[in-house]
Amino acid sequence: MPQKIVHFNDPILRKKGAPVTAFNAALKKLAAEMIATMHEAEGIGLAAQQIGHALQLCVIDLRPSEAKFDWVYDGAHLPLDLFMPLTLVNPEMAIVPEPETVYEEGCLSFPQIRGDVVRPDVITVKFKDVTGHAHVLQCDGLLSRCVQHEVDHLNGVLFIDHMEKDVLALIEPELKALKKQTREAAKKT
Repeated sequence: MPQKIVHFNDPILRKKGAPVTAFNAALKKLAAEMIATMHEAEGIGLAAQQIGHALQLCVIDLRPSEAKFDWVYDGAHLPLDLFMPLTLVNPEMAIVPEPETVYEEGCLSFPQIRGDVVRPDVITVKFKDVTGHAHVLQCDGLLSRCVQHEVDHLNGVLFIDHMEKDVLALIEPELKALKKQTREAAKKT
């Protein structure tokens, strides 16, 4: 069942997620709810913080994307359908610093707000799946960017934190309006 996505300025978005220690039915259910929420919102990634849980858990699904990217999953170039939607539990990311790319990012916690973000293009991420099995994913392009964006969420870092000052200034009015809207919504609950 899809969950409510929290918006910018909700304190949970700045909380570092606790490591997942129980690989059980509750974790599988939460991951499935996150995937349903992401799909319903037409997103490509979602972190547990975005639905109110400060955990080291995120989901990604780039199957509908037409972007070009490359990957090696557990040493093989598997078809995307074999490992997506992808659930990353307790991810540990290693970044290859060069080259960097600029891409206009958005976020489900920032509806209708987008801006250019510079990120490294190539990463390796070690993680566990919902059953506790360890995996390694090396990737570039949109998949790399999406993993970096979601892992940032797990550590309380938002995509706006990576924006250059001039880019951030362009979206400042929208950010202020969203902050106000989030504050008002919190008063009603």
